[in-house]
Amino acid sequence: MEKYDLVIIGGGPAGLAAAITAKEEGIDDILILERENQMGGILNQCIHSGFGLRAFKKELTGPEYAGEFIDKIKDMKVSYKLNTTVFNLTRNKIITAVNEEEGIIQIKAKSIILSTGCRERPWGIMNILGSKCAGILTAGSAQRFINIEGYMPGKEVVILGSGNVALIVARRIMLEGGKVKAVVERLPYCSGIKKNIIQCLYDFKIPLKLNHTIVDIKGKDRVEGVTIAAIDRNKKVITKSEEYIPCDTLILSVGLFPENELLRSAGVKISNITGGPLINESLATSIEGIFACGNVLHIHDLVDNVTLESINAGKNAAAYIQGKKFNGSKIKILSLYGVKYTVPQYINIENVEKIVNIMFRVTDVFKDRFISVYFDGVREMHVKKKILTPSEMEEVKFTKELLEKYPGCKQITINVQRN
Repeated sequence: MEKYDLVIIGGGPAGLAAAITAKEEGIDDILILERENQMGGILNQCIHSGFGLRAFKKELTGPEYAGEFIDKIKDMKVSYKLNTTVFNLTRNKIITAVNEEEGIIQIKAKSIILSTGCRERPWGIMNILGSKCAGILTAGSAQRFINIEGYMPGKEVVILGSGNVALIVARRIMLEGGKVKAVVERLPYCSGIKKNIIQCLYDFKIPLKLNHTIVDIKGKDRVEGVTIAAIDRNKKVITKSEEYIPCDTLILSVGLFPENELLRSAGVKISNITGGPLINESLATSIEGIFACGNVLHIHDLVDNVTLESINAGKNAAAYIQGKKFNGSKIKILSLYGVKYTVPQYINIENVEKIVNIMFRVTDVFKDRFISVYFDGVREMHVKKKILTPSEMEEVKFTKELLEKYPGCKQITINVQRN
């Protein structure tokens, strides 16, 4: 059985940033496990620019962003195994993996960082009428076909879902000479961030159909068209609102969710809302010595935010290996009216050096509302926001001085209020 101080599962931007930081913090015995044939994760197929403005203070494409990390990993001589799939993790931090060269291998680690990212929801969960003909694929698959394989998925395309990946794929199809005939969204608002809405939809004059869904797919061997319909606030189809759109391709972008199977196999406590692990301010999970960062926690808006978070994961995992403990009394953070979830879900004041950032998403679009924060029922923050939308992460910051102002505090609540 191989033994390492720190094993990082996942060689995308989160895992690479965590590995570099841990190395800088004095941990030399590090191993990265990556199931693909190269490190970099999803960034390798994100050839558009716009990355790196926060993390590197310059604008990069996805592969360039990944390359910055990969070059540093190699310069630092951090060990890694490619084409290696981890299929089991125990609470005792024993990893079981497989690759072609070594077969089945077991690795024992003092600490583990989970940075396995997320994956797309399959189209089968949508329960759409129609045959399973060719021309139906996910947004991530379409992006890979175009940017890595060099194939156009179709010429006339309808996209279901308006998240960031869907919007970026819509623009890419238009740039390659295809036509996106509509982006269809079940919600009353676009799910992507404002920048992508402007640059990917408005700039290319792509129709956005809000409060609509797809009710039928026509085609035998390949998609020939889709029928869309308006839906009411209860998500019921409005009769006689159907519209037929001829197309040869349907791209589905119906949500992302964390790759949490290894967390579950280890017995880590999972959030029912995010699908990722419950963590404290140090990115420590419910099992001592196992940390998590990136999209396995929750779905981030920007890879730069993933990087900054993962730096903390690497720093804290290194501290754990060097003897620091991250358990102790905890303050629970509760999401109340208007707030869907927070990350982290717990704070241990002893682990806070200066500031802890609490990220959260709201449940709906709100205008001229207040973000209110209560410490054991005492309102401490009351910040007015012109607009709040689920597509944009929100953040509040707690200083150590503020936390120490409420000794013995049991819970912090965050909600959206009118006044």
